[in-house]
Amino acid sequence: MESSQSKRSASFSEQTSQPLSEKDMEELQSTLPPDKKLKAGREYIWNRKSKRKAEYWKYYLEYVENGKLRAECKFCPKTFAADGNLNGSKNVKNHAESCLGNPINIEKEKGKEKQTKLYFDQEHESGKLKCGSRIINLNDVREALVRMIIVDELPFKHVEKPGFRHFVQVACPQFHIPSRVTIARDCLKLYYSEKEELREMFKTCQRISVTTDTWTSIQRINYMCLTAHFIDNGWKLNKKIINFCPISSHKGEAIRKAVEACLEYWGIDDKLFTVTVDNASSNDVACAHLSRMVRRTGCINDGKNLHVRCIAHIINLIVWDGIKEHGVCIDRVRNAVKYVKNSPARILRFKDLVQKANIDSKSSLSFDVPTRWNSTYIMLETALKFRRVFSGLSLPDGEDLNDNERPPEPEDWEKVERLVLFLEGFYLLTKRIYGSHYVTANKGLGEIASMYDMLNNWEQSEDLNFQAMAIAMKKKFDKYWGDVDKMNKFIYVALLLDPHSKMVIVELTLTDMHGPEKGTKLANDVKEFAYSLFEEYRKMYATSNIPDCGDNMSMDIDNSKGVGSDYVRKLKEREKRLKGTSGYAISELDRYLNDQLGPEEEEQDALTWWGKNGQRYVILNRMARDILEIPLSTVASESAFSTGGRTRNPFRSSLTPKMVQALLCTQDWLRAKEVPIVDVEENLKELEEIEKEVQRGKSNDVDDEVVFVDLLV
Repeated sequence: MESSQSKRSASFSEQTSQPLSEKDMEELQSTLPPDKKLKAGREYIWNRKSKRKAEYWKYYLEYVENGKLRAECKFCPKTFAADGNLNGSKNVKNHAESCLGNPINIEKEKGKEKQTKLYFDQEHESGKLKCGSRIINLNDVREALVRMIIVDELPFKHVEKPGFRHFVQVACPQFHIPSRVTIARDCLKLYYSEKEELREMFKTCQRISVTTDTWTSIQRINYMCLTAHFIDNGWKLNKKIINFCPISSHKGEAIRKAVEACLEYWGIDDKLFTVTVDNASSNDVACAHLSRMVRRTGCINDGKNLHVRCIAHIINLIVWDGIKEHGVCIDRVRNAVKYVKNSPARILRFKDLVQKANIDSKSSLSFDVPTRWNSTYIMLETALKFRRVFSGLSLPDGEDLNDNERPPEPEDWEKVERLVLFLEGFYLLTKRIYGSHYVTANKGLGEIASMYDMLNNWEQSEDLNFQAMAIAMKKKFDKYWGDVDKMNKFIYVALLLDPHSKMVIVELTLTDMHGPEKGTKLANDVKEFAYSLFEEYRKMYATSNIPDCGDNMSMDIDNSKGVGSDYVRKLKEREKRLKGTSGYAISELDRYLNDQLGPEEEEQDALTWWGKNGQRYVILNRMARDILEIPLSTVASESAFSTGGRTRNPFRSSLTPKMVQALLCTQDWLRAKEVPIVDVEENLKELEEIEKEVQRGKSNDVDDEVVFVDLLV
């Protein structure tokens, strides 16, 4: 005999086995979230006059499977038995109230994690405590923790360290510290979120210039960093690292493939304007390939000026050609600095001698990077302040030492003194073009001319050593910048588009470098190139962007029905056509070159001036926006390798390349949002002052002396 339950089940199956019509399926689909789709092959039922009265049933779809009624959550894949005659509804109800895919529950969770807390602030004047309240959102606390991990380059295990856990226990006891796995997952989520924001920003930018460089980590993995530079609609210069990925080699073909793939991934391959790289031959190969790519996707000037050579790298090559003549005295000072800094006892002895010599300097000795002449300059400039102190130290000396390993002699210090004076101008010049958060394109030609002038002056020096050094550097200078055709023409136009310079400064600069006759001819060539470039922009933007200057007048005329209205309309049409011709548009560039700056505009930088006056030059401001964004050095990409070295240090070498990219890129994007960059190295002078201050408050029974034992001193 059949049970009553099986009868009800069979009866239900017979009544509900009829499939829904196509119209019903569409209507049922419309009740789902956008990312949820009806599953193919599933027998859904839809009873518009359902007897289910509970509110939570509206979050489910009902369907039949093997003759049994089931309920499918609209916000996640979970399903439940839902026959009212056979099953209870407890599971269905509980899930409806806890499903995190349901927007209503998300809002409830947010509400749960907000707690109002009392706090007490001390008023500075009266010293009294002032009571107040604030809402603590635990989600915000967790997000702040993730940002701290990324921006401060902390390991994921930092959240599991006892000191950090104790701090959180005291500061915010109700906050549940996530595990290192959860923190890693949150870092990736933040990376993807920030990446989508950047992708939307790229859609609104006009063109993008990039810098790229390569690096090999301590794990012997080759990495390439690609940084995008662009000026947004608010005339703000942006710098964003968009790729930090492993590459197969440092060869040009590998670099080209990586750059091209990255640009296509971000959807900006048709917006590439220039590529700034150092002078490695592999970069020449990569840029040649990229020039062909931009000719396919659309470019300015047929991609002929895509390749920009890093000015800082060229200066580095030029200066090293000069200072290698003074290798012995530099090596001697370097060894003396190394001897002092390699021992805590020697450092104390050195400081004691500094005080006795009454040398008032807050500088501290520093090592140099042999491949970076500017760090060598800083080392020499600092050591020179303490030359009297070095003579009081027992520096290593003996016949078994090489000539460059001996202590510095008085003649060495005299050479170093003149060398520091010689290099100071080049050091300051390099600092000016190293920036990535301010415009440098308009400074390029001026800085090159400044360097040319310094070398000319040193060539006339009475000191034969420095005269020879200037001649050697001038030879290297001529190799890269002596021929105008070897330089990117955008550098000339960038100076022309600086409202403080314009054509007059361009002509004077070229005349100083190449003489009156050749300089004037080159200035005319620059002007001609600027006009041809402007004509290209006019053809691109004139039709859609030049506003109709007679719009206000036409409002009165169009409403009139009198005689002559047809003639006026024809004049307006001819006027619009005339605005699309080169004869009309080029006058905008002429007007810019002839306009004079007002007193209040003299103090404005080029970017600020264009942001305030760009509407006066409808086409020219687009040209200025592209050219002024060009970076003159690869420092933006090179600096990422410093972070990369810390991120992939021996203690974090297990990070995958994808995680390394996520951490580096997100850190760069967060810092771009006005998050200050803090130097992770401690200030030695500051720490010494703190030690003295604390020890003055100590009790007398505490030993405040630290004794270093060093047999070599």
